[in-house]
Amino acid sequence: MAYLLLSFVAAAGLLVVTPGPDSTLVLRSTVNSGWRAGTATTLGILTGLSVWAGAAALGIAAVLQASEAAYTVLRVAGACYLLYLGVRGLLAKREPAVEDTGSGGAAAAALRSYATGATTNLLNPKIGVFFVTFLPAFVPDGMSAGAASLALGAVYVVETAMWLALVITAASGLARWLRRPAVTQRMEQLAGGVLVLFGVRVLTS
Repeated sequence: MAYLLLSFVAAAGLLVVTPGPDSTLVLRSTVNSGWRAGTATTLGILTGLSVWAGAAALGIAAVLQASEAAYTVLRVAGACYLLYLGVRGLLAKREPAVEDTGSGGAAAAALRSYATGATTNLLNPKIGVFFVTFLPAFVPDGMSAGAASLALGAVYVVETAMWLALVITAASGLARWLRRPAVTQRMEQLAGGVLVLFGVRVLTS
Protein backbone atom coordinates (compact mmCIF):
# COMPACT_ATOMS: atom_id res chain seq x y z
CA MET A 1 0.00 0.00 0.00
CA ALA A 2 2.83 2.40 0.88
CA TYR A 3 4.54 1.61 -2.42
CA LEU A 4 1.36 2.32 -4.39
CA LEU A 5 0.82 5.58 -2.52
CA LEU A 6 4.38 6.78 -3.12
CA SER A 7 4.13 5.77 -6.76
CA PHE A 8 0.91 7.73 -7.11
CA VAL A 9 2.38 10.80 -5.40
CA ALA A 10 5.34 10.75 -7.80
CA ALA A 11 3.24 10.15 -10.92
CA ALA A 12 0.62 12.73 -9.94
CA GLY A 13 3.34 15.25 -9.12
CA LEU A 14 4.79 14.96 -12.60
CA LEU A 15 1.35 15.47 -14.12
CA VAL A 16 0.60 18.46 -11.90
CA VAL A 17 3.76 20.37 -12.84
CA THR A 18 3.28 19.69 -16.55
CA PRO A 19 2.34 23.03 -18.19
CA GLY A 20 -1.40 23.29 -18.74
CA PRO A 21 -4.39 25.66 -18.57
CA ASP A 22 -4.44 25.71 -14.76
CA SER A 23 -0.91 27.04 -14.32
CA THR A 24 -1.46 29.50 -17.17
CA LEU A 25 -4.65 30.88 -15.64
CA VAL A 26 -3.11 31.27 -12.17
CA LEU A 27 -0.01 32.97 -13.57
CA ARG A 28 -2.17 35.28 -15.66
CA SER A 29 -4.44 36.21 -12.75
CA THR A 30 -1.54 36.85 -10.40
CA VAL A 31 0.36 39.02 -12.87
CA ASN A 32 -2.70 41.03 -13.85
CA SER A 33 -4.46 41.45 -10.52
CA GLY A 34 -2.18 40.29 -7.72
CA TRP A 35 -1.85 37.31 -5.43
CA ARG A 36 -5.45 37.54 -4.22
CA ALA A 37 -6.75 36.98 -7.74
CA GLY A 38 -4.24 34.16 -8.22
CA THR A 39 -5.42 32.57 -4.99
CA ALA A 40 -9.08 32.91 -5.99
CA THR A 41 -8.34 31.30 -9.36
CA THR A 42 -6.53 28.48 -7.57
CA LEU A 43 -9.49 27.90 -5.25
CA GLY A 44 -11.76 27.69 -8.29
CA ILE A 45 -9.45 25.17 -9.93
CA LEU A 46 -9.31 23.07 -6.76
CA THR A 47 -13.10 23.16 -6.54
CA GLY A 48 -13.40 21.83 -10.08
CA LEU A 49 -10.86 19.09 -9.44
CA SER A 50 -12.61 18.10 -6.22
CA VAL A 51 -15.95 17.83 -7.98
CA TRP A 52 -14.45 15.61 -10.68
CA ALA A 53 -12.65 13.47 -8.08
CA GLY A 54 -15.92 12.97 -6.23
CA ALA A 55 -17.73 12.20 -9.49
CA ALA A 56 -15.10 9.61 -10.36
CA ALA A 57 -15.41 7.96 -6.95
CA LEU A 58 -19.20 7.80 -7.35
CA GLY A 59 -18.94 6.45 -10.88
CA ILE A 60 -20.54 9.50 -12.49
CA ALA A 61 -17.44 10.24 -14.53
CA ALA A 62 -17.52 6.67 -15.86
CA VAL A 63 -21.02 7.31 -17.18
CA LEU A 64 -19.74 10.44 -18.90
CA GLN A 65 -16.89 8.43 -20.40
CA ALA A 66 -19.39 5.91 -21.77
CA SER A 67 -21.67 8.58 -23.26
CA GLU A 68 -20.02 9.94 -26.39
CA ALA A 69 -22.66 12.63 -26.88
CA ALA A 70 -22.39 14.01 -23.32
CA TYR A 71 -18.61 13.89 -23.45
CA THR A 72 -18.53 15.73 -26.77
CA VAL A 73 -20.91 18.46 -25.62
CA LEU A 74 -18.90 19.10 -22.45
CA ARG A 75 -15.59 18.94 -24.32
CA VAL A 76 -16.70 21.45 -26.95
CA ALA A 77 -18.08 23.78 -24.27
CA GLY A 78 -14.79 23.62 -22.37
CA ALA A 79 -12.75 24.21 -25.52
CA CYS A 80 -14.87 27.21 -26.49
CA TYR A 81 -14.41 28.69 -23.02
CA LEU A 82 -10.63 28.32 -23.26
CA LEU A 83 -10.71 29.88 -26.74
CA TYR A 84 -12.77 32.79 -25.40
CA LEU A 85 -10.26 33.43 -22.60
CA GLY A 86 -7.37 33.09 -25.04
CA VAL A 87 -8.74 35.44 -27.68
CA ARG A 88 -9.55 38.02 -25.01
CA GLY A 89 -5.94 37.83 -23.89
CA LEU A 90 -4.60 38.16 -27.42
CA LEU A 91 -6.66 41.32 -27.90
CA ALA A 92 -5.48 42.85 -24.61
CA LYS A 93 -4.47 46.51 -24.77
CA ARG A 94 -1.48 48.02 -23.02
CA GLU A 95 -2.80 49.10 -19.64
CA PRO A 96 -1.24 49.16 -16.18
CA ALA A 97 -2.06 46.10 -14.11
CA VAL A 98 -3.81 47.26 -10.96
CA GLU A 99 -4.65 45.22 -7.90
CA ASP A 100 -8.02 46.47 -6.69
CA THR A 101 -7.76 46.90 -2.93
CA GLY A 102 -11.28 48.27 -2.38
CA SER A 103 -13.50 45.82 -0.53
CA GLY A 104 -16.27 45.74 -3.12
CA GLY A 105 -13.99 45.73 -6.15
CA ALA A 106 -11.66 43.17 -4.60
CA ALA A 107 -14.55 40.84 -3.77
CA ALA A 108 -15.96 41.08 -7.29
CA ALA A 109 -12.54 40.48 -8.85
CA ALA A 110 -11.94 37.49 -6.59
CA LEU A 111 -15.33 36.04 -7.50
CA ARG A 112 -14.59 36.42 -11.22
CA SER A 113 -11.20 34.77 -10.80
CA TYR A 114 -12.74 31.92 -8.80
CA ALA A 115 -15.46 31.40 -11.42
CA THR A 116 -12.86 31.30 -14.21
CA GLY A 117 -10.81 28.64 -12.45
CA ALA A 118 -13.84 26.52 -11.54
CA THR A 119 -15.51 26.82 -14.95
CA THR A 120 -12.34 25.87 -16.81
CA ASN A 121 -12.09 22.64 -14.84
CA LEU A 122 -15.77 21.75 -14.64
CA LEU A 123 -16.12 22.06 -18.42
CA ASN A 124 -13.19 19.73 -19.03
CA PRO A 125 -14.49 16.12 -19.14
CA LYS A 126 -10.94 14.85 -19.65
CA ILE A 127 -10.31 15.48 -15.95
CA GLY A 128 -13.13 13.12 -14.98
CA VAL A 129 -12.02 10.50 -17.48
CA PHE A 130 -8.45 10.90 -16.20
CA PHE A 131 -9.54 10.17 -12.64
CA VAL A 132 -11.59 7.16 -13.76
CA THR A 133 -8.74 5.61 -15.77
CA PHE A 134 -5.70 6.71 -13.75
CA LEU A 135 -6.68 6.32 -10.10
CA PRO A 136 -7.79 2.63 -10.15
CA ALA A 137 -4.24 1.57 -11.09
CA PHE A 138 -3.10 2.68 -7.63
CA VAL A 139 -5.95 1.19 -5.58
CA PRO A 140 -4.59 -1.53 -3.22
CA ASP A 141 -6.17 -4.99 -3.36
CA GLY A 142 -8.97 -5.45 -0.89
CA MET A 143 -9.82 -1.74 -0.58
CA SER A 144 -13.03 -0.13 -1.74
CA ALA A 145 -12.36 1.30 -5.18
CA GLY A 146 -14.62 4.28 -4.51
CA ALA A 147 -13.09 5.21 -1.16
CA ALA A 148 -9.54 4.69 -2.37
CA SER A 149 -10.16 6.71 -5.53
CA LEU A 150 -11.59 9.55 -3.46
CA ALA A 151 -8.54 9.51 -1.18
CA LEU A 152 -6.15 9.49 -4.14
CA GLY A 153 -8.13 12.28 -5.76
CA ALA A 154 -7.68 14.31 -2.57
CA VAL A 155 -3.93 13.73 -2.76
CA TYR A 156 -3.94 14.98 -6.36
CA VAL A 157 -5.87 18.09 -5.31
CA VAL A 158 -3.38 18.79 -2.49
CA GLU A 159 -0.43 18.41 -4.85
CA THR A 160 -2.11 20.78 -7.30
CA ALA A 161 -2.65 23.31 -4.51
CA MET A 162 1.02 23.14 -3.52
CA TRP A 163 2.21 23.62 -7.10
CA LEU A 164 -0.14 26.53 -7.81
CA ALA A 165 0.94 28.15 -4.54
CA LEU A 166 4.50 28.09 -5.89
CA VAL A 167 3.29 29.64 -9.15
CA ILE A 168 1.58 32.46 -7.21
CA THR A 169 4.67 33.01 -5.05
CA ALA A 170 6.98 33.18 -8.06
CA ALA A 171 4.68 35.52 -9.98
CA SER A 172 4.19 37.76 -6.94
CA GLY A 173 7.93 37.99 -6.43
CA LEU A 174 8.35 39.32 -9.96
CA ALA A 175 5.24 41.50 -9.77
CA ARG A 176 7.05 44.86 -9.89
CA TRP A 177 8.76 43.98 -13.16
CA LEU A 178 5.87 42.02 -14.64
CA ARG A 179 3.35 44.80 -14.04
CA ARG A 180 4.94 47.33 -16.31
CA PRO A 181 2.33 48.10 -19.02
CA ALA A 182 4.42 46.78 -21.91
CA VAL A 183 5.31 43.58 -20.04
CA THR A 184 1.73 43.11 -18.85
CA GLN A 185 0.42 43.33 -22.39
CA ARG A 186 2.97 40.81 -23.67
CA MET A 187 2.27 38.44 -20.77
CA GLU A 188 -1.47 38.69 -21.36
CA GLN A 189 -1.02 38.01 -25.06
CA LEU A 190 1.35 35.11 -24.38
CA ALA A 191 -1.08 33.60 -21.89
CA GLY A 192 -3.90 34.16 -24.38
CA GLY A 193 -1.98 32.36 -27.11
CA VAL A 194 -1.28 29.43 -24.81
CA LEU A 195 -4.95 29.19 -23.81
CA VAL A 196 -5.99 29.26 -27.49
CA LEU A 197 -3.60 26.37 -28.17
CA PHE A 198 -5.05 24.41 -25.26
CA GLY A 199 -8.57 25.17 -26.47
CA VAL A 200 -7.76 23.94 -29.99
CA ARG A 201 -6.14 20.84 -28.53
CA VAL A 202 -9.21 20.04 -26.43
CA LEU A 203 -11.51 20.73 -29.37
CA THR A 204 -9.65 18.50 -31.82
CA SER A 205 -8.62 15.63 -29.56
